[in-house]
Amino acid sequence: MTNTATTAERKVRSRRGDYRVFRAIPTRWMDNDPFGHVNNVVYYSWFDTAVNTYLIEAGLLDVRQSPVVGVVIETGCVYFESVAYPETVEAGLAVTALGRSSVRYAIGIFRQGAAFAAAQGHFTHVYVDRAAQRPVEVPANVRDALAALTVDRP
Repeated sequence: MTNTATTAERKVRSRRGDYRVFRAIPTRWMDNDPFGHVNNVVYYSWFDTAVNTYLIEAGLLDVRQSPVVGVVIETGCVYFESVAYPETVEAGLAVTALGRSSVRYAIGIFRQGAAFAAAQGHFTHVYVDRAAQRPVEVPANVRDALAALTVDRP
């Protein structure tokens, strides 16, 4: 019997150059788990923060009023090394696919100044009409801004 956990191909660890924009995110006391490192669920919160803060600051998302919003349909993360409070991490953000109604982001979580990601993952939004909750095309202004973040898959 083969142990797939040890024989599965490991993802290539991404570098800073694989991402287009970065955001510093301080860890919090409550982020650490009993094992003394940031719990895995926190990384998904950092993914949300990286993507949505970019959209808000670019004027592409008003969380209360935008008639079209991105909803998460898929996310995943691969971990390479532990991070712990009181570190500040840097979340790198890029777009790896931009479809008619969806966008796939790549996010790398870096220790401050580190060349390689401590963790990396993806986050896929499908754009929907807020009221109807049905898929719609990515709005033109959002598409233009996200196109500037597009890279080959890290």
